[in-house]
Amino acid sequence: MLAKFEELIEGFITGNIGISETFLSLSLAAALRQNLHTLNSSGLMIQAGIGNATAKTDNKKIRGDSTCWIEGDTTNDAELEFMEQITHFMEHLNRTCYTGLNACEFHYALYEEGSFYSRHKDRFKNDDNRKFSMISYLNTDWLERDGGQLLIHNAGSTQSISPNNQKAVFFQSDVLEHEVTIAHRPRMSVTGWLKRV
Repeated sequence: MLAKFEELIEGFITGNIGISETFLSLSLAAALRQNLHTLNSSGLMIQAGIGNATAKTDNKKIRGDSTCWIEGDTTNDAELEFMEQITHFMEHLNRTCYTGLNACEFHYALYEEGSFYSRHKDRFKNDDNRKFSMISYLNTDWLERDGGQLLIHNAGSTQSISPNNQKAVFFQSDVLEHEVTIAHRPRMSVTGWLKRV
């Protein structure tokens, strides 16, 4: 596991974007994917808004995904395993990079066919708790023609990242603008933020 953590950190240090192709095990990715399917079929995935509780709007012209938060008191085995892995990553970041992280929040995200998310940053103007963004993908057999790429605008260039199963992407929430291109098949992830509160 430490090798995956170091892979994310090294990519972040050298190029502002950490990527691990196998951050999630195959079994964990499959279990989280099944959770997302179950939530969606039960009507628990909710159209995402823009902003936070004090300044939130709904606008599908900017953001088209639906989400469901992973609750802190979850008893789901896959969610507990995922959150334990995230906790270990935060502890490693604090030990090696002195980040002072002490909280996190994550949700399932589903982009149905034809949906996207326009260019944005992840930190709210009225709340600076989010320090790092982290996305873990759950999409098997993803092809370039399926769309749904994460585009990160970094130092005058744009990096295109395919949302392949098991992959995690890690970057600073208030620095890099990013977007999700139009998905041509359902696109799934667990997305969230490492925080200092």
